[in-house]
Amino acid sequence: MRIDLRSDTVTRPCPGMREAMRAAEVGDDVNGDDPTVLRLQERVAALLGMEAGLFVPSGTMSNAVAVRTHTQPGDEIIAEESSHLYLYEGGGYAALSGCSIALVPGTLGILEPEEVKKRIRKSAGSRSHYPNASLVCLENTSNRGGGTCYPLEILEEICGLSKEADCRLHLDGARLFNAVSASEESAARLVKGFDSVSVCLSKGLGAPVGSVLVGSQSFIERAHRWRKLFGGGMRQSGILAAAGLYALDHNLARLREDHRRARRLAQGLAEIPGLSVDHEAVQTNMVYLRTEAPAKQWVDRLAEPGVACFALGDRLIRLVTHLQIDDEQIEESLMVFRKISSTFGE
Repeated sequence: MRIDLRSDTVTRPCPGMREAMRAAEVGDDVNGDDPTVLRLQERVAALLGMEAGLFVPSGTMSNAVAVRTHTQPGDEIIAEESSHLYLYEGGGYAALSGCSIALVPGTLGILEPEEVKKRIRKSAGSRSHYPNASLVCLENTSNRGGGTCYPLEILEEICGLSKEADCRLHLDGARLFNAVSASEESAARLVKGFDSVSVCLSKGLGAPVGSVLVGSQSFIERAHRWRKLFGGGMRQSGILAAAGLYALDHNLARLREDHRRARRLAQGLAEIPGLSVDHEAVQTNMVYLRTEAPAKQWVDRLAEPGVACFALGDRLIRLVTHLQIDDEQIEESLMVFRKISSTFGE
């Protein structure tokens, strides 16, 4: 038995997706003539109410391209203190774009508009002491928040105050469609007001590779250069884009099943001695689990019978449901957790 709850990035293409990849019509995307890539870019842009899209190898590259396109070296970006862009992207905003970052504390990864407003500094009027804050970056859903979703009214307020402060807005929407499923708002409604959005195809949607960056036509034209400079130009990438199109056709509606299973997992774990779950944070496909015993001990003991997960702190474990986790595996996982719980203190 192996039940992989480490991330929704561990999924493997199903037979239908593999067949779509095999049969994909391809061209040379660097030259702009791969028809399957073009269809994917147009499809995602239309879903999000944007003018154009750009297919890139990863979500990290998508965010890096967006930051570089929106900013100039010496600018400052605003982001939540536990955001993926800050924690898990190798300092790319500094190394690739020459930007500093102003971190804003959030509640379960969600920022309050007033806190964002406080962090926006402008060079003008500071006698050149301050950097020029030019970009506000949000993440929806919030990974380190536990898969939490932004309420629409907070998104609208942050977008409004950022525009008033002459800041552009980028959304790290790696798991945007999880937020769409949980909120029952359309993707276009959730991203209205943003200048660019990155959507990952290789997480909950189950494709093996790729993200799409969307924005205005002029923004994407500028972003295309940075994709090239960062090494993201691919040739017959329609083989990969076909997987993304298959995912959009087949795996959007079923995200609610991942959410339902995450809630069941959270409910069962909360009943086990030595474990606790913040149920308010379980809004999509993630469960952040607090442990009394060291998290690494839990992870090591869980691995022996085949349950894989990540320790994110001394007493914190993350579990993620995805399209290759079914109801039976959730119950099997809970059974393993119960057995291991009884071994602590022996």
